[in-house]
Amino acid sequence: MRGISKKWKIGFVATVAVITLGFISFDDENFQIAKSLDIYHTLFRELNLYYVDETDPADLVKTSIDKMLESLDPYTVYIPESQMEDYRFMTTGQYGGIGALIRNADDYVIITEPYEGFPAFKAGIKAGDKIVEIDGKSVKGRNSEEISELLKGEPKTEIKLGIQRPGVEKTLDKVVVREKIKINSVPYSGMLNDSIGYIRLANFTEDCSKDVKGALKELKKNQSLKGLVFDLRGNPGGLLMEAVAVSNLFIPKGQEIVSTKGKVTQWNRAYQATNDAYDTEIPLAVLVNSGSASASEIVSGAIQDLDRGVVLGTRTFGKGLVQTTRDLSYNSKLKITTAKYYIPSGRCIQALDYSHRNQDGSVGRVPDSLISEFTTKGGRKVYDGGGIMPDINVQPQMLSKISISLYTKSLIFDFATQYQQTHESIPPVHEFAIDESIYNDFKDFLANKDFDYTLESEQMISKLEEVVKQEKYHAMVADELNILRKKLAHDKNKDLELFKAEISDLLREEIVSRYYYQTGRAQANISNDPVIEKALEILGNNDSYKNILQPAAK
Repeated sequence: MRGISKKWKIGFVATVAVITLGFISFDDENFQIAKSLDIYHTLFRELNLYYVDETDPADLVKTSIDKMLESLDPYTVYIPESQMEDYRFMTTGQYGGIGALIRNADDYVIITEPYEGFPAFKAGIKAGDKIVEIDGKSVKGRNSEEISELLKGEPKTEIKLGIQRPGVEKTLDKVVVREKIKINSVPYSGMLNDSIGYIRLANFTEDCSKDVKGALKELKKNQSLKGLVFDLRGNPGGLLMEAVAVSNLFIPKGQEIVSTKGKVTQWNRAYQATNDAYDTEIPLAVLVNSGSASASEIVSGAIQDLDRGVVLGTRTFGKGLVQTTRDLSYNSKLKITTAKYYIPSGRCIQALDYSHRNQDGSVGRVPDSLISEFTTKGGRKVYDGGGIMPDINVQPQMLSKISISLYTKSLIFDFATQYQQTHESIPPVHEFAIDESIYNDFKDFLANKDFDYTLESEQMISKLEEVVKQEKYHAMVADELNILRKKLAHDKNKDLELFKAEISDLLREEIVSRYYYQTGRAQANISNDPVIEKALEILGNNDSYKNILQPAAK
C-alpha cells in the first residue's frame, strides 16, 4: 500500500476499533459518535489505499482536525507537539531562543527588533540585519515561520548566524547562545505629567500582575501622584487568573470580578478578588480599543461595572469565550472553548455567536434588538452585545494614505536603519525630536524610492468613470471627470509637507526603538495621543471624573 505503512495501518484500525466499541450503547448520541467514527475510519482507509497520488496520513489527519475545529470557533484548536513551544510562549511569555522579532523581506528574513538584554542584543545583532545563513546553511527562500523555528531551541545551545548588514559589504558571522526568553509584560511605565502616572500592559502572561504591581509601586514613590492611566489597547488577553489578579490590584478583596458558565455545569465558577487591593482610591482611566480582547475585557469590564474607574477609547474586540486545555496522546493538546465570560453586572462580553452561523457560513454580531441593558454597581446603564463600550468614546488618529504607504513599504524602517549607521547615539526619548534637518534627510532618502498610493477620492472617480461608461454617458462627462481628477490628484511632495507631523511621529518612534528598544518605542508611542490627552483631561479634573461615574439623572 502506498502512502501508509502496514504497521501504521494495523495500529490505526485497532485503535479506531477499540474507540468505536467503547462508545457502543443504546444511547442515541453515543451511537451517532460510534457511527461517525466508523465512517471516518473506513473513508480514511479507502483514501490511503486507492488515492491516485502518494498521501501523508499525518497531514491528512491534521487537516481534517483543523477543518473540523474551524467550523466551531477560531479559539478551539489542536496543538501538535511540534507547536508546543509557541503555545508555551503565548501563555507564559517564555520561550527558548535568541530574543528578536523578525519578518519576511524578499527572499530572506530580517531582524526588525532585538529585545534589549537578550542573546541577539548581546551578540550585537541590530534591527535591519538580514539573516542569510543559519549554522552554515543558506536560508534563502525560507519564510519567517520557518526561520523562527530554526532560531528557537534549548537554552544554552549555540546557533551561528550569517548576517548581511546594510552598508557593510561582507557577511558578518554571529554566534548566539540561546536563552530562556521572558518578555516583560509591562514595556513602559512612567509619569505623563507632574501628577498622572501611566502603565502599559502588553499581554496577560504568567506573573504579569506582579509586573503591574511593581510598576505601580514605583509610580507611587512620587508623592504628587494623583491619577493613573492604565493602557490595555492592543492587548489580546491571555491567562484568566492574571486578569483577576490585575483587577484585584484596584478592586477590594471578596468582590466578584468574572464568572464562567458553560455546558459542563460543574466547571462553572465565579472568580473573586482573593487579596487585599493595592489601591482602591486612585482615580483610574483604562484605555481600550478594538484590539483589546479577552482578559483585557475582563479587567476593563470589571473596572467599569464596579465604577472603579473610567474607560476610554473605542469598543473592545468582544472575545468572551473561555478555553480549557486538554491533554491528548503523543504530547499534543486540544485547546477547547468550554464556557463564556460574564462580568460583575451580569453581561456577557462575547460579540459573535458561532453556534448560529449565516447561510454563507459567516458569523454575525448580536443584533440591536437582542442587546440587553444592565447596570453598574452605582446604577449606571451598560449594555451587552459584545465587548466593552467605553464611558468616553475617543477615536484614534487615522493615518493618511502617504503615511500608510511609507510604513507598509518599510521606508520608515529603512531610513531608521540608515540613521543608526551614521548616529552613534541620540538624546533621551523625551528630548529627541524629528527636526527640520532629519526630515529633509528623510525626503532626500525617498527621492528614488517607490511609495505611490491612491486616495479614496481618486478611487471613487475611477469607479464613477466605469459606471458612466457602462451607462454610455462617458462622452458627455469625460472632460468634467478629467478636470476633477486633476484637482484631486495627490502630490507626494505636497503630502510630505501636509502630513509632516504624523510622519515625523512614525519616524521618531522607529528611530527611538533603535537606541532604547521596546521601552523607548512604547514611550515614544504615547506622544501626541488623543486618547491619552483625553485621559489626562479627565483625571486632571476631579469633578469631571466623578461626574462620569455618576448614574444619569432620570
